[in-house]
Amino acid sequence: MPVFRKTVETFTAGAKTLAQRYFVAPEVFVEEQSRIFSKQWVLVGHQSQIEKTGDYFVSEVAPSSDSGVTGLGPESLIIIRDKNDKVRGFYNVCRHRGTQLKEDGRGHASVIQCPYHAWTYGLDGRLIGAPHMDDVPGFDKADYSLHAVNLGLWEGFIFVNLADKPTPLEEWFAHLAAKFSHWNLAQLRSAKRIAYDVRANWKLIFENYSECYHCPGVHPALSKLTPYDSAENDLADGPFLGGFMPIMKGKSLTMSGNACALPVDDVNAADHARVFYYSIFPNMLLSMHPDYVMVHQLWPQSPERTLILCDWFFHPDAFERSDFHPNDAFEFWDMTNKQDWHVCELSQKGIGSRAYQPGPYSQRESIPAAFDREYLRQMKRGSSKTKLD
Repeated sequence: MPVFRKTVETFTAGAKTLAQRYFVAPEVFVEEQSRIFSKQWVLVGHQSQIEKTGDYFVSEVAPSSDSGVTGLGPESLIIIRDKNDKVRGFYNVCRHRGTQLKEDGRGHASVIQCPYHAWTYGLDGRLIGAPHMDDVPGFDKADYSLHAVNLGLWEGFIFVNLADKPTPLEEWFAHLAAKFSHWNLAQLRSAKRIAYDVRANWKLIFENYSECYHCPGVHPALSKLTPYDSAENDLADGPFLGGFMPIMKGKSLTMSGNACALPVDDVNAADHARVFYYSIFPNMLLSMHPDYVMVHQLWPQSPERTLILCDWFFHPDAFERSDFHPNDAFEFWDMTNKQDWHVCELSQKGIGSRAYQPGPYSQRESIPAAFDREYLRQMKRGSSKTKLD
């Protein structure tokens, strides 16, 4: 079982926040979509969302059409479980005349059929029916399977990559191999999802998540359950960042302060008194509590708007027990999330001012500073020593 070890955090003296254009400029937003969200592994869901053969959901991995950026629309994907119990991903595009195949966000299907001309595909993407095409010279259904998207699973979470030849998912996550296995993440089930439309840049969400310097003033209820100045980080540089904070003895991060469910599973004794917060670049925030796991997906919609999908996961056996009180966790984090989103929106407004200049990070903000370094590396802005302006 992995043992937590604190590491010396990388903090560059004089580190400052990013320049204004990284939060407001449309051209930077377009570049982020090209360099980051179109080339990196991004989280789209969890395998528990598609438990049975034919279960599917649709994910949009791109800016929405109201982003204000000409030529950019949603890249719609169908994530589905096939007859061999394999999770697959396909572009939501018919091979006939390009019609979008699935309009609903999730559902169940025995086949994938185009609503326009009824071209029909198996759950493995093969074209199995094309009305009136047998008379077309040279037409072969084998040539018109759905276009697959690069897809992989890490600890039960589903990731996709739009690049032509991405780094294999196993290589990308090699640094985290077995680190979280004792949390039983692959077997957990989502009990609730809340979608938040936040009027703030996605990077502000990451930076806010990565420090508790703001907690005494912004999160009084949270600060009573976990000391704001107690963070210890074991991942302090690169695309994976974070660590843990202790929870007050006998408490849980819920409205009542009591555990709301069966423990998620094989969590060791020390971890039963800790909450772990990790960010996985570019769109996953992973929060692990002894009795539940919370995950945020971040989807940038414009330079000043982010869609956030928040899921709460529990041990599958917890759902049938009398001591299962998930609302205790939902309400606590819905309150806390809204507190965070409010200050992020205030930050967005302030950063848009002509008076804004990059400000200095404190020693308690080493992880946001590390996030900035990784972001600039991904954006090809030079080494980690590059000035953040």
